[in-house]
Amino acid sequence: MIYYQDEAITIRDLCEADAETIAREEVLQGWLGASPEKYRMRLRDRDAGKAIALAADFHGNVAGYINVYPDAQTGAFGGKGLPEIVDFGVLEKFRRRGVGSRLMDVAETIAARYADTVYLGIGLHSGYGAAQRMYVKRGYIPDGSGVWYKDRVCESYTPCENDDDLVLYLSKRL
Repeated sequence: MIYYQDEAITIRDLCEADAETIAREEVLQGWLGASPEKYRMRLRDRDAGKAIALAADFHGNVAGYINVYPDAQTGAFGGKGLPEIVDFGVLEKFRRRGVGSRLMDVAETIAARYADTVYLGIGLHSGYGAAQRMYVKRGYIPDGSGVWYKDRVCESYTPCENDDDLVLYLSKRL
């Protein structure tokens, strides 16, 4: 299914072939742990009715991805009937061309079908800097629960590591 299309960008359902392409491109940009299995998991969640898994094409080339979990069960708002945006990314060579904004527009439109609020977790290390700025510009605000580490609130003065598992949850009224 196509969710959005203009002369440069198409937002559509993620497909099996995208898993290999995205993982290969992520390795080429230095993400050594990239694996197609992450995207196959999103496809399994979609097939089980748990998620809407999307891909973006830029002039016919796979450029990014995003997932919406309409009734997310994890994170700061898990189990409260709110949708979560999960695993959003744009390949580096396609950044600053509107791909990420279109993916977020479509994801928020989908989320609005299920609730008036959407949430997401954002990593705190510098690799997430561009995404952090984008979410603030789009009106996302911290949920107030503090930082989370490995899917749990990181209690005050508890040791943690500044890796991909250290996140801050943000929400937005749609």
